[in-house]
Amino acid sequence: MRSRKAAPPPACEDTMLTREFGLAIRRLREARGWSQERLAEAADMNRSYIGEVERGAAIPSLVTIDKLAAALGTSASGVLAHCELALAEAL
Repeated sequence: MRSRKAAPPPACEDTMLTREFGLAIRRLREARGWSQERLAEAADMNRSYIGEVERGAAIPSLVTIDKLAAALGTSASGVLAHCELALAEAL
């Protein structure tokens, strides 16, 4: 039987990007006055997953990023641009 090796921990920049993406989603959601439940309904996702994304505990796929952005009335590129700016300021 083969033993499984643990995945290496994410690089610092990866962790920061995931966190900044989550913060961007949270800010956009709160600017609309929406709960996590409301965003989950609009994006056809589970509320608990929205919470994981906002905390940076989940790494969303491109499809998920697009669904979240569309539900929030913006584009995926707009959300990611916000993340890039925040990362540039942090580094």
